[in-house]
Amino acid sequence: MSSIPYRIYLQEKDMPKYWCNIRAKMKQLPDAMLHPGTMQPCVKEDLLPIFCEELVDQEMNTTDEFIEIPEEIQNFYKMYRPSPLVRAYCLEQELETPAQIYYKFEGNNTSGSHKLNSAAAQAYCAKKQGVTSLTTETGAGQWGSALAMACAYYGVDLSVYMVKVSSEQKPYRKILMETYGAKVILSPSSTTDSGKKILAKTPDTGGSLGCAISEAIEAAIKTDNCKYVLGSVLNHVLLHQSIIGMETKAACDMYGIYPDIIVGCAGGGSNLGGLIAPFITEKIQGKNNIEIIAVEPASCPSFTRGKYAYDFGDTGQTTPLMKMYTLGSGFMPSPNHAGGLRYHGMNPILSKLYHDGYLQAESYIQNDVFQAAQTFLKCEGILPAPESTHAIKGAIEQALKCKETGEKKTIIFGLTGTGYFDMAAYNSFNSGDMTDYIPGDQDLQKGFDTLPKM
Repeated sequence: MSSIPYRIYLQEKDMPKYWCNIRAKMKQLPDAMLHPGTMQPCVKEDLLPIFCEELVDQEMNTTDEFIEIPEEIQNFYKMYRPSPLVRAYCLEQELETPAQIYYKFEGNNTSGSHKLNSAAAQAYCAKKQGVTSLTTETGAGQWGSALAMACAYYGVDLSVYMVKVSSEQKPYRKILMETYGAKVILSPSSTTDSGKKILAKTPDTGGSLGCAISEAIEAAIKTDNCKYVLGSVLNHVLLHQSIIGMETKAACDMYGIYPDIIVGCAGGGSNLGGLIAPFITEKIQGKNNIEIIAVEPASCPSFTRGKYAYDFGDTGQTTPLMKMYTLGSGFMPSPNHAGGLRYHGMNPILSKLYHDGYLQAESYIQNDVFQAAQTFLKCEGILPAPESTHAIKGAIEQALKCKETGEKKTIIFGLTGTGYFDMAAYNSFNSGDMTDYIPGDQDLQKGFDTLPKM
């Protein structure tokens, strides 16, 4: 057995003091965000009615490779960071692979996921600006839980529009948010004009993240001294999540670990982008040739079957337009259990990197990823979130390829959170009731038909 310990922790003094801004090193930047009314590139003033000013500055920053983490946020991070980089020795033995497998574990906080990294930053910016309330959306509930925790800490009121089907699958997530003091509204709802419009068109819908975003933005605009915050997709969210990659790289440097492959699950892209941030900037500069793999559900295949096009970020088509891999803002995903991956589009930075060949993408069906999760649970003793199961599946597939070829590659994957609020999903898998849905070309075309005519 190697001398590398099971769990690698940084010392508090070695925690990263900066976020990593991928765009500062990109050879070609993603296409500009467009104002939905004028179709001209957005300027700062266009975004200020919706977002906190400091977050807008981060969103539009394309020059600073490293952005200092405010001391107040660093202190918040110390409650649960640094998170461990874990050598999966037992999984390696189970797979009989020569590969070395590591995972960066982000589930060691009350919200149970990586989402707290950005929630803390966004709630802090709101408090600093004097904003008294925030609105947001949540799918599986990790983001809503994390933001509820952060808002309670900073004393900011919060309203969460939770995708209806996710609230039915994960009722205890809703209870956790409410325990922190957040108001939870099931989406689509009759409390907003956009929600009413969606219900009038599809009264039996289980909702989507796109629907919930429309409602949360509308509520923010109509509420005094209120701003909207988002848990993925946008560039500043990916920036906050780069703390994951910065810690991972520091741990690798400490023990001379050189990853050949990095795997992450991909919904809106924040955790994947955060994990790979310092590695992809070096890859762009030609300093490494790491294979980076995004894994998404076959039921919502933005990368693998989507179009690279300008699209709205929400179903109500009120947001600025972003150039991204998308299934169309009107795409209504099936109610698979990985609620955090049920988003129609992908972060513009990752979309551009994928389009330019810097990363790859794979998709898997539900039963296969839960089978991988069960294998991981038996070996490593952690029950993963349904979103994380996709990264586990991707890592296992790469390890099995090494078994076939005899190559001793080093694989790192992101374990974004725990699945202890997701027992209904595991019950469905255990009982054999879990279904596998793959949209047909006609299903996808319905979403593509909602793409704006540019």
